[in-house]
Amino acid sequence: MNLSDIEKIYYTDLTTLLETAHEIHKTEFPKREIQGSSLISIKTGGCPEDCSYCPQSAHYKTGVSSTKLMETAEVILEAKNAKNKGATRLCMGAAWREVKDGPDFDRVCEMVTAVKNEGLEVCCTLGMLSPNQAKKLKDAGLYAYNHNIDTSEEHYAKIIQTREFDDRMQTINNVRAAGITVCTGGILGLGESEQDRIKFILTLTNMDPKPESITVNTLVPIKGTPLENSKPVPALEILRVVATLRIANPKSFIRLSAGRLQMEDTTQFLCYYAGANSIFLGEKLLTSPNPVLSDDYQLLEKCGYKFSEGTRADNLR
Repeated sequence: MNLSDIEKIYYTDLTTLLETAHEIHKTEFPKREIQGSSLISIKTGGCPEDCSYCPQSAHYKTGVSSTKLMETAEVILEAKNAKNKGATRLCMGAAWREVKDGPDFDRVCEMVTAVKNEGLEVCCTLGMLSPNQAKKLKDAGLYAYNHNIDTSEEHYAKIIQTREFDDRMQTINNVRAAGITVCTGGILGLGESEQDRIKFILTLTNMDPKPESITVNTLVPIKGTPLENSKPVPALEILRVVATLRIANPKSFIRLSAGRLQMEDTTQFLCYYAGANSIFLGEKLLTSPNPVLSDDYQLLEKCGYKFSEGTRADNLR
C-alpha cells in the first residue's frame, strides 16, 4: 500500500469505516473471541533511553524505583498465576536500551524456556537485539518479540533522541530473520498529527510479512515525564486508528494495550467491534494501571464476546 491508500481508508466516514472493518474482522476472526495476555516487568526502571512518555527512563523523576532482574523462579510463579487468571500469552518486559550478552541475558533465555514449559505463548520486550541474540531467544522457545515503532518516522525524533527510528526497524528485522513472530505498534497521544498516524499505520502495513500482532496504546500521562500534561485522545480518533489497522492488516492480532482504564466501556466495545481482539489482563501493565479482571469479563459478556480458549472465565468473575 502507499500513503494515499491508507489516507483513503482512514478518512472514510466513520460509520462506513467501522462497518468495513467489522466485516473484515468477522471474516478473519469469526468467533468473537478476545485473547487474554499478561505483561510483567522482569527488570524495572533505570533505562538510559529518554522516551518522553516513559516513567522508567532514568532521565526523569517519576517515582519509579529501579530493580534488578527477577529470578527465574519468580517468573515461573508469575507465569502460573497469569495462566490461572486466564492468560494464554505472557510478555516479559525489561527496561533496557539493548540486550547485553552475559549472565542477565542467559537468565532471560532460561525464563523464556520456563514460561514456554508452563504452556503459554512467550513474548519479550527487552530493547534492541542483535541477530545472534534473536536466534538465542528463538532457540530458548520465544514465540514473539515486542518492539514498538511508537509513531511515524517523522515524529519519532520529537519523542526520543537517544536512538533512531531505523534502530527500531533493524531490531524488528533481526527478530523476523530469527523466525520469531513480530509484535509491534505504538502509542496514540504523543502530540502526533493525523498524518503521523497515517504514516505510522503505513509503516506497519508495509512490513513484509505483516506483523502477527499490532499493539495500540493510548498515552497514560505520567507526572515527571515531558508528556505529563498531554490531553486524552478522543474516542473517535482511537476507533479510526483501530479500524484502519484492521482493514489494512486483516489477519493481524490487534492488541488493545495501555490506556484502557481511561476508556469508556462504549469505546472499548467499539474497538473490539472494529477489530481489536486481544487485551492485557491484570491490574498493572509494567508501571501503568489496567482494568481489574472482573470488569473485563463483565464487559465482554455484555458485549457478546468471550475470552479465547484457554482463558478460564470462572477465574475472572
